[in-house]
Amino acid sequence: MWTVASYVLGQKLRGNQRYPLVLMLEPLYRCNLACAGCGKIQYPSHILKESMSVEDALKAVDECPAPMVSIPGGEPLLHPEIDKLVRNLVERKKYIYLCSNALLLEEKLDLFEPSKYLTFSIHMDGLEEEHDFAVCREGTYKKAVAGIKKAVERGFRVCTNTTFFDGTNPERAREFFDEMMDLGVEGMMVSPGYSYDKAPDQNKFLKREKTHSLFRKILSKAKRRWQFNQSPLFLEFLAGKWDFECTPWGNPTYSVFGWQKPCYLLQEGTADSFRELMETTDWDAYGHKSGNPKCRDCMVHCGYEPTAVDFTFGSLKGFMATVRSTLFGANIPEPIDEPASAALASASTVEEDSPYRHGYAFEVTDSSNGDLSKALDAAFNYRGNITVTSKDGSETQGYLSRINNDSIELWSNKSRRATVAIDAIRRLDFSGKDPAEGKSWEAWVKKQEVKKSKEPEKAMAT
Repeated sequence: MWTVASYVLGQKLRGNQRYPLVLMLEPLYRCNLACAGCGKIQYPSHILKESMSVEDALKAVDECPAPMVSIPGGEPLLHPEIDKLVRNLVERKKYIYLCSNALLLEEKLDLFEPSKYLTFSIHMDGLEEEHDFAVCREGTYKKAVAGIKKAVERGFRVCTNTTFFDGTNPERAREFFDEMMDLGVEGMMVSPGYSYDKAPDQNKFLKREKTHSLFRKILSKAKRRWQFNQSPLFLEFLAGKWDFECTPWGNPTYSVFGWQKPCYLLQEGTADSFRELMETTDWDAYGHKSGNPKCRDCMVHCGYEPTAVDFTFGSLKGFMATVRSTLFGANIPEPIDEPASAALASASTVEEDSPYRHGYAFEVTDSSNGDLSKALDAAFNYRGNITVTSKDGSETQGYLSRINNDSIELWSNKSRRATVAIDAIRRLDFSGKDPAEGKSWEAWVKKQEVKKSKEPEKAMAT
């Protein structure tokens, strides 16, 4: 807390309006789960095989002055040199949040040493039924709990990270907080789910009004024993007390593709350096008040936690509100019934069927320049490989990772990166299958629903 406070005050004294608070260091997208609400593994296989080198990771850390480093994924414990990376970060006295689903935690613990700089941030989406449902695999909750217990016994710092989706039962969430405290974790982080493009399930994400309603019910009259590893003003923001604006530069992301514009969840290009990210990103084009439809309902901690911290040290009002909430608990408004507009906004809608899917082809003609731009944007958001045919007849296949003013960059199967000039493109083909198109998670969900429907029959028979 002292490190963060002194760092933020130093930035304020220097007059810096935009500064990083937490570096999101994403060393791989590979994972041992296929959660319906996460799009991190919805990449072609050759992208999932990529692992960031320790040298590249440390270079990014040295570029970005943030005092804290969060290591998400994918599953970071799958990285072949994760222990070496963590040791180097500890030597730099960075506060590390190593994010994990804990399936490998017990067997990997010997790679690490307890340190005040290292915290395991364990992904837990509620009690056993809710967690296993969210990650689409039975038994994960028990495995994660065993890993947490072992880590706590060994003297490691452990916190939890929970994403709540539409349909969350507030009472079950409060029971979950009790259970996590009983396990001995030192803090909990919470956030509403956000429907970013690459997540296969787009139906369970919260609209802004429903987020306010849900978190008022969850956090109202919070127990003093509940310890949250977050700014109390962020918790109050989730409940609708504050009207904060997103500060995406507060949690900049460095992944295998480079510095990701503009944030951890949106992928709208990359930069080659942290300085380039800060200076070339049109920050005014993002956030709730910008009118950007992709930002309309987002209230995720990576965008708004830095805002709450900045507000604390940037105004007397924010500082006094933080002191009051720290001493007496977060000031959560009373729960209210969900407004009809919120229920309507969250209702499922039938969207126009998009042509941009596997098998789509776009042929460049003299009158199709504007359409080419749309096709490239769609290809950038596509979860599979594309094939680019140039005017000279050559073909380049790969994952479209970057669109520049005059060229595009693809990560191909044969070479790490390939660049094609936009004015040389003759044809685009969505040639690679979308990894999420099969939606294997739907079969798991259906299986659970069938299983649950038979429980009353079993009880009656007994």
